[in-house]
Amino acid sequence: MERVTAIHRQTQGIMQLHWRFGNVHWAPAALPRIMGILNVTPDSFSDGGSWTDVNAAVDQARQLQEQGADLIDIGGESTRPGAAPVEVEEELRRVIPVIEALQGKLTIPISIDTMKARVAREALQAGAAIVNDISAGLFDPHMVDVCAGTDCGVVLMHMQGTPQTMQSAPHYENVVTEVCEFLIDRCAAFELAGVSRDRIVLDPGIGFGKTPAHNLSLLRAIPALRSYGRPVLIGHSRKRFLKHLLGREVEERTAGTIGVAIGVAAAGADLIRVHDVRAVRDALCAWHAIAAESEAMEA
Repeated sequence: MERVTAIHRQTQGIMQLHWRFGNVHWAPAALPRIMGILNVTPDSFSDGGSWTDVNAAVDQARQLQEQGADLIDIGGESTRPGAAPVEVEEELRRVIPVIEALQGKLTIPISIDTMKARVAREALQAGAAIVNDISAGLFDPHMVDVCAGTDCGVVLMHMQGTPQTMQSAPHYENVVTEVCEFLIDRCAAFELAGVSRDRIVLDPGIGFGKTPAHNLSLLRAIPALRSYGRPVLIGHSRKRFLKHLLGREVEERTAGTIGVAIGVAAAGADLIRVHDVRAVRDALCAWHAIAAESEAMEA
């Protein structure tokens, strides 16, 4: 924790939480930006099989934009606990036609959710603007070079283990310290390879090798995560820890997802990755209207 505290002291007052990718430059906003989830997989934990057809996926992406998404995250490999790995050719077959078909149909950026450098490279060539890597570049050593060779945005996430092993008794001495230090180290590795810091977003990896208690600790620690001076993305949508909190199955977790979204927005999260874009957007706007009025009255 001493290292994280030292970094926090060094960056206080000079934090630059802008995010730049390509010609896009996002400054910090009053509300978190919303990353809409588009899984073109047959086996994702919540919506597997819903958008495997290209036309259906295009329609869903356009709906997510209409509902208020600020960017669309397209994934072709399930990363739910215990999910089987997908070969690179199959992942390409799932995601590239969708990205190509969306060109000219969206006014918001596309992110590719992948751990594979080749998938990232071809997705960027097809029109994606962001690489969202749940392994933070550790699964494929060529990922950092792909990102350094373009002007894409980069999301680096913490995961303990792999999707196949991550929920087998995850353990930390101090989850906040260890996740912060991991993300700091991975950000530094990408910077050393030529990815400028203003292109990087950090994600603590809610549900990826964490118990419910670990997840709650990280959600409460968003200010510590942001203290490195990079925007923080939270991906909690419909996840299993909500069952622990609420006793709800996956199809009944929208309300819990909204509640966490408001909590992390209040804590300073910069981006939120969700399935239920309209519901989360409406809830955030309503919460902010009340919070802003309260602040005005206190002033």
